[in-house]
Amino acid sequence: MTAHTAVPVRERSTWTPKLIPALLVCLAAPVLFVVQIVWLGWLLLALAVASGVLVDRRIGVGLVRSREPSIARDVSLVAIGQFIVSLIPLHAELDNAAFLRFTLALGGAVVVPYMISRFVYRDYAIRFPWRGGGRWTWWQWAWLGGVIVLGYLILPFYFITSGVYMNWPVVNTPDLIARLFVGVGAVGIWDELFFICTVFVLLRRHFPDVTANLLQSIVFVSFLWELGYQAWGPLLTVPFAIVQGFLFLKTRSLWYVVTVHLLFDAVVFGVLVHAHNPGAASIFLV
Repeated sequence: MTAHTAVPVRERSTWTPKLIPALLVCLAAPVLFVVQIVWLGWLLLALAVASGVLVDRRIGVGLVRSREPSIARDVSLVAIGQFIVSLIPLHAELDNAAFLRFTLALGGAVVVPYMISRFVYRDYAIRFPWRGGGRWTWWQWAWLGGVIVLGYLILPFYFITSGVYMNWPVVNTPDLIARLFVGVGAVGIWDELFFICTVFVLLRRHFPDVTANLLQSIVFVSFLWELGYQAWGPLLTVPFAIVQGFLFLKTRSLWYVVTVHLLFDAVVFGVLVHAHNPGAASIFLV
């Protein structure tokens, strides 16, 4: 199966028993990353997998190497990824130890589910279509420009007036600024590898695209909350997560959604540098 293989659209429904394990695994995210009750989040992940096994048995789907997508298998992959991420604090830090923690945890959250999907379940559910979708169309190029404009108009106001820029460390030296640039970009790429190419793709094998997109946005936004996008940040991050899922479906291109995300994060980087160095020259209006 490819990354976009799913139950035929006419057979995918939101209101099925599969929604129970899917909701449990996604609602574990705000517990883990927003309210940060880790034991309860882990319990929800375990309940999601257990309920998935029960649902599979009820509908006659085998847990291993079944031709029909197994909700238990797919939920287990999402649960494993979230569990690995939850092992580290997600507060933005720029020292070497923090870079190592993020690399191991975030990298593991993508690599481990991929390896299990490919070599244990052998259903090839997770793939990373960097070159998918063909040449970019006019509206794709236009949206890239739109992302920069929207980011320029909205992000400085959000970060500075809400004070959430303080969730990121002060960057007042060339070394720290360079580390911030690398960190913001790396996490942005990871967001698309995990939330879109893993969580969203796995869920849409069972649910309509809109349902799967809304579910993945819960996980996406919860992670961003602990990372620092707090206060009224979800008013920005929820639409962003949903649009990224839509763009992935429309373009079939991981490269495109990563490009969109990196452009957005480039503005985030500039705003953070500006906010921590208000006396320096800036192109922002706030």
